[in-house]
Amino acid sequence: MIGESRLRLVWIYPDLLSTYGDQGNALIVERRALMRGIEVERVDVRSDQPVPTSGDIYLIGGGEDRPQRLAAERLRRDPGLATAVGAGAALLAVCAGYQIIGTEFIDDLDQPEAGLGLLDVRSGRGAPGKRCVGEVLAEVDPALGLPVLSGFENHQGVTYVGPGAKPLARVTHGSGNGTGDGTEGAYAGRVIGTYMHGPVMSRNPALADLLLTWATGVPLTPLGDHWHEQLRSERLRTVRAAAAN
Repeated sequence: MIGESRLRLVWIYPDLLSTYGDQGNALIVERRALMRGIEVERVDVRSDQPVPTSGDIYLIGGGEDRPQRLAAERLRRDPGLATAVGAGAALLAVCAGYQIIGTEFIDDLDQPEAGLGLLDVRSGRGAPGKRCVGEVLAEVDPALGLPVLSGFENHQGVTYVGPGAKPLARVTHGSGNGTGDGTEGAYAGRVIGTYMHGPVMSRNPALADLLLTWATGVPLTPLGDHWHEQLRSERLRTVRAAAAN
């Protein structure tokens, strides 16, 4: 839970894991906190810097294969993120970041690479020449109380959800985890992983609000962001119409 007046938002390794615009997630969380009068201290942690343990919300983005391996190597040596999550901090990880926080993924050398073990998922590579690319719509686990998620995926990885986690959502359009079982992402406690770019919080501000609720420990004041809901509805209609044709 945050202190009396300030939320600490930590964006991990923007120099390695910000290929697909996922830094926009940090902008959305920060903005939606400020709109509610919550003061925000944003900390951008480069890969040559230690990850602070005193954050309330941590964000990790996507990246290419070699930067992903370098990020995993550095995070395995740095206990900051694991310590923070163990103390109750919220974490959202996207694509390459999603794989890194799991137990294992395949690196750019086609070798198994140990993940951080913060989420019970294991990632491998899909069939040669097969890549999950395009729009995604997914219905979220009802326990999280979120509306349909909208995003964009671009990955060759396939991710299997273990018994220590639950699928974040089930796809109605797109590939999601790529395993063929219809799942997208995973979560356990206050840790969420997803393949959705967009950035995902720009398309789904309710997801940002969920992390803010976890961090503050209290229900959030509703925002009058009807303009955003209008844009979101248009995006959902466009994807559904394209899927029907």
